[in-house]
Amino acid sequence: MWDDAFPSFLIGLREGLEAGLIVSILVATLVRAGARNRLAQVWTGVLAAIALAMSFGAVLTFTAASLSETAQEAFGGTLSVIAVAFVTAMVFWMRRSARSLAGEIKEKVSDALAMGAGVLILTSFLAVGREGLETALFLWTTARAAGESAGPLTGAGIGLVLAAGLCWGLYRRVLKINLTKFFTRTGVVLIVIAAGVLGYGLRDLQEGGVVPGDAAYAFDLGAHIDAGSWYSTLLQGVLNVTPEMTWLQVIGYAGYLAVVMTLFVRGVRGVRAGAASGAGVPRPAAEKPEPRAAADGSEPRLEAEGAGSRPAGRPEPQAQPDPAVRRPEPGPKPAGVPRGRPAWVVPVAVVAVPVVVAGLVVALGRPKPSSGQAVAVSETECGKGFTAPKPGRRTFRMQNTGSKTAEVYLIDPGTGSVYGEIEGLAPGTTRDLVATVADGTYAWRCVPSSGKAVTSRSVTVSGGKSSAKAVVPVSENDLAAPLKAYRAYVEQGLATLVTQTRTLDADIAGGHLGKARTDWLTAHLTYSSLGAAYGTFEDFDKKINGRADGLAGGVADKDFAGFHRVEYGLWHGQSADRLKGPAQALADAAAGLRQAFPAQAFDPGDLPLRAHEILENTLQFELTADTDEGGGTNLATANANLAGTRELLTVLRPLLTTRAPKLLPAVDADMARLQKLLDAEHQGAGWTPVEKLDTVTRQRVVGATGQLLEDLAPVPDLLEIRKSA
Repeated sequence: MWDDAFPSFLIGLREGLEAGLIVSILVATLVRAGARNRLAQVWTGVLAAIALAMSFGAVLTFTAASLSETAQEAFGGTLSVIAVAFVTAMVFWMRRSARSLAGEIKEKVSDALAMGAGVLILTSFLAVGREGLETALFLWTTARAAGESAGPLTGAGIGLVLAAGLCWGLYRRVLKINLTKFFTRTGVVLIVIAAGVLGYGLRDLQEGGVVPGDAAYAFDLGAHIDAGSWYSTLLQGVLNVTPEMTWLQVIGYAGYLAVVMTLFVRGVRGVRAGAASGAGVPRPAAEKPEPRAAADGSEPRLEAEGAGSRPAGRPEPQAQPDPAVRRPEPGPKPAGVPRGRPAWVVPVAVVAVPVVVAGLVVALGRPKPSSGQAVAVSETECGKGFTAPKPGRRTFRMQNTGSKTAEVYLIDPGTGSVYGEIEGLAPGTTRDLVATVADGTYAWRCVPSSGKAVTSRSVTVSGGKSSAKAVVPVSENDLAAPLKAYRAYVEQGLATLVTQTRTLDADIAGGHLGKARTDWLTAHLTYSSLGAAYGTFEDFDKKINGRADGLAGGVADKDFAGFHRVEYGLWHGQSADRLKGPAQALADAAAGLRQAFPAQAFDPGDLPLRAHEILENTLQFELTADTDEGGGTNLATANANLAGTRELLTVLRPLLTTRAPKLLPAVDADMARLQKLLDAEHQGAGWTPVEKLDTVTRQRVVGATGQLLEDLAPVPDLLEIRKSA
């Protein structure tokens, strides 16, 4: 976790120390000026800045969560680039300002004291708010890159706590830090980290489709580097250097590092040269001998590079009032606070404003209940209240006023084409149906759970410029040819499976367990590529590919059988004698399935459903390693599932092309992307176990699968066999 925590630790330490120093100087200046009654105004500004930073982080989180997978990549990549820009500006600003920070803050406090409470609150708010926003943005970016790891937040928390301790030590004069050296050295490290964040952000922009070159790799070392090794994890967590990077990532990473590091180092040398000659560099206030005040009123000791120290034995001067600071007149209330207003009103209002604004942004960003046309449906009357809508994207509030659950379709009554539908509209409920309406004739068809379908009167829409997209209904006859082709594919696969499981059985019977591990994977992948037929395999699937989850005895249960039972034994040191029974039972089950399959009923409607469900199971079981019984071959199984999905889409392609011509190109691109990610984890005959994937790679595989599932989601609806009226 430390590899993910270090970048956030560094930013938390730097930004926390920077903000803490500003607050310390503000407080010390007020104490020395005898204006302790104004400290509440400083803390009000500080709390408001913290509220703003936290609210900003919440807005980023909730905004990203409401986006699609592709949009999240584009959003995250854009913010990563912005974060790099902010961090770069912060590094250069602190390099220039560390030597004169105290003097600048004192001057601002003096002006604020003269102008009233509001200006002092604003001064502290602006001074701390910038660091807070930079920290929130950088942490959000690094936390997103780390996926589910708690490292970034843990590192940032440690950095902020350490920064607070350092600021306290500086304020109490028990600690001495050369701030110029500190910010210079951490700046160098932070520039290297920012280069990695830029590379990660550019990759996100490519995966989000914002910039090209997603498949243009400069190098791919996945086959030569163990992604789960400590050094690989460290490089990826701290520097965002991955085994595979595109040309854009490499150019961005190297270009940023070369340009920014050169300018930063050159600027540091210039400052040092100026300090050594004493010319061209104003002498910071922190270098002057400061009068010692009371312990709780001491200013932080801000030492700059080259600063001298007081000669030994020289007495320190007594505290003197600072003539530049105007002391407030004594009185019962602080200056700038009108009489008659409670003292808590301003602090509460200032702190609450960022939180309220963030809440409004999150709330307004969520989908709102529609105010579309209300249409009532029931088992006896369909489409009550339906009138001709205006052309365009329209929302209909469908209300089931009957006593039976119904399916509701917006159709072209002449052809039966479907423009929109709602399934399972329960009695007494209301749901929205969104559809694009153009010139044409429309009606509602209501199909109750039992009873006869009812069709509403037709309405005609005119005035539109384009035709609405309708889905031509699919019949069992339309799916007959794809079903026949897929059954032939499954029968051929089952014949191969029988041969392979017999080979596996012979390996174990002969005591050749090493060969059995190889042959086990071969047979298991054959079975895993037949995913669309699982629903027809009946009890055979449990015998062939059953899982230990849910069994009373777990992996030792007598009912645990099939591939995963044999896998457990092969990779947990069980003897050949102990595995003979499970291996023979597996071979017998495969042979039984092959014999029974030709006579088993195959619902044509299952084909479109399996186009989505196969990879749903992949995401749920394989990419979580939930089905790993020791072989570490979940990614190989995921690859077989992908092959099975591709075969299924091949037989469905003619129907999908006519109904959604833009769907298959997007799906093909998604499958190619996922295939490339899986291929990168296949080295010879071995596959990287899911648990050994680095965070970035695992996130990309899961993200690519999720995007593919999102693009496959319309297939079941597009090819659903509609109930006829």
